[in-house]
Amino acid sequence: MTAPEPLPNRPAYRGGLWRHVDFRRLWAGETVSQFGTAIGQLAIPLVAVVVLHASTWQVGVLAACETAAFVAVGLPAGAWVERMRFRRVLIVNDLVRTALLAWVPMAQLLDVLTIEQLYVVALVTGVSTVFFDVAYQSYLPQLIDRELLVEGNAKLQASESVSQIAGPSLGGALIQALTAPYALLVDAVSFLWSAAWVTRIEVRPPRPERGPDPNLLREIRDGLRFVLGNQILRAIAMCTSSANLFGSVISAVFYVLLARQLRLSPGVIGLLTSTAAVGGLIGALVAGRFAAKVGQGPAIWIASAVAGPCALVTPFVQRDWTLGLLAVAQIAMWMGIVVYNVNQVSFRQALCPPGLLGRMNATMRFLVWGAMPFGALLGGLLGSTIGVRGTLLVGAVGRSLTFLPVFLSPLRQMRELPSYAEPTTEGKPAASPLVPSKP
Repeated sequence: MTAPEPLPNRPAYRGGLWRHVDFRRLWAGETVSQFGTAIGQLAIPLVAVVVLHASTWQVGVLAACETAAFVAVGLPAGAWVERMRFRRVLIVNDLVRTALLAWVPMAQLLDVLTIEQLYVVALVTGVSTVFFDVAYQSYLPQLIDRELLVEGNAKLQASESVSQIAGPSLGGALIQALTAPYALLVDAVSFLWSAAWVTRIEVRPPRPERGPDPNLLREIRDGLRFVLGNQILRAIAMCTSSANLFGSVISAVFYVLLARQLRLSPGVIGLLTSTAAVGGLIGALVAGRFAAKVGQGPAIWIASAVAGPCALVTPFVQRDWTLGLLAVAQIAMWMGIVVYNVNQVSFRQALCPPGLLGRMNATMRFLVWGAMPFGALLGGLLGSTIGVRGTLLVGAVGRSLTFLPVFLSPLRQMRELPSYAEPTTEGKPAASPLVPSKP
């Protein structure tokens, strides 16, 4: 598959992304969508726990269904998306998720909602999310210049963090007022809003050219070879995958602890989740400056090392002052997670040749998100055998050690990370893509 041609209609924006009209449109759609997602992330497990009275195992299965698509279609999604127009993929999958989430309140209204239906909604929504995320991370380097990727990812991450602050509080209030199934209507409308803004983006890359002999398995293999053959990408994949595995063990029983054992109201649960996201906003605001101060490589491993041990508070929380301690720990944890994500995602986008972006992102998603359904199933199984708090302790100990792959990699001493160099007009590389670019 050939690399996409440079976009002649993408203007240079010297004033940064605040003056980039198309980026602002993407940002506007994604910001509201993230608010809806924050509400949905609270509402869906509460539908299972409070409305359908699901068991701990069933809640774990539901959490696994939400991310199972990254295992099922994660790898081929990259090759498929590279054959499509990224913008169209974003619109279609926003609309699909709108329809799926709107079904839950409709089924509740008709008194036919079951846990099996929630499984299906979670599974199919997950498939749409896979395609959306692969296209989204591949579209951004086409929409803006590569030197603006850290700024772009930081702004998008800031919106996500703000939504995680306000979204759960709003979601908790909506759930108390409307019940959890009807609160999902807000999530459905947010995806419709996102689709409407993406349709207004004027920069529209041409459909990627197919190679003379397209082969899905070969294209998937190329993506795997690019990621696994690069020592730095391999370390990032190991770190993120293990963090997601143990994080999913925790997430599978977290709402069972808050809603069933501590008997907190949806409003309090939403408020607790919102305060945790304050750290995400701080992380988004400082990610670029922190990397500039300590170096891009150290910024990645330090952020991961800070985030992990914060999970050790969760197994011991009670319905007392320790709820405040949990909020503080989650603020610190999410600050580290966001600094880590902004820097490692920007590095991946800058390193990858344009013709491999979709497959690289899909491969990374497969490796790092593919661990999540297994973690959720493990969390549900452990929760039903050793108990909720024992499961949280297992997840927290594992999460504390996940920084080791990036700490033991060359990232530990790399102030500047490698970036892709466009070929010269003679067809020879201007610089090796594995050599750090000059400032």
